[in-house]
Amino acid sequence: MKKSIATLVLFMALGSFILALAQSSDAIVGKWYNTEKDAQVEIYKEGGKYFGKIVWLQEPFENGKPKLDKNNTDKSKRSRQIMGMKLLSGFEFNGGTWENGNIYDPKNGKTYSCIIKKKNDKTLEVRGYVGVSLIGRTVEWTKAE
Repeated sequence: MKKSIATLVLFMALGSFILALAQSSDAIVGKWYNTEKDAQVEIYKEGGKYFGKIVWLQEPFENGKPKLDKNNTDKSKRSRQIMGMKLLSGFEFNGGTWENGNIYDPKNGKTYSCIIKKKNDKTLEVRGYVGVSLIGRTVEWTKAE
């Protein structure tokens, strides 16, 4: 009898751990303001990986027309709109961090390797880097209410 109860408790604890891990992997899903709070990025899960697209801009127009990706290093992409653009791509959850993804910066037209960490329920630490993560920049994004 004691063995059955111990086994049941073990399975319940294991199930709770797996559930907590699954919930925490989706903890970044939702809408987040960038550091400057002039854009909102919606992070979503697709095919087991995490992506993010721009869903709001404080100033979506320039000279009466939608803002374009005019700084992109690839000239063929300079006519695409900033609104709706995929900014984050290919992130995988790994024990509290989202990694192996990329972040695109429309302000300078460059793509960087990126790691995302959840600082708390309302703050993400987003670190873009080239090569190794020691050489890069970390910014904070805040949860959109």
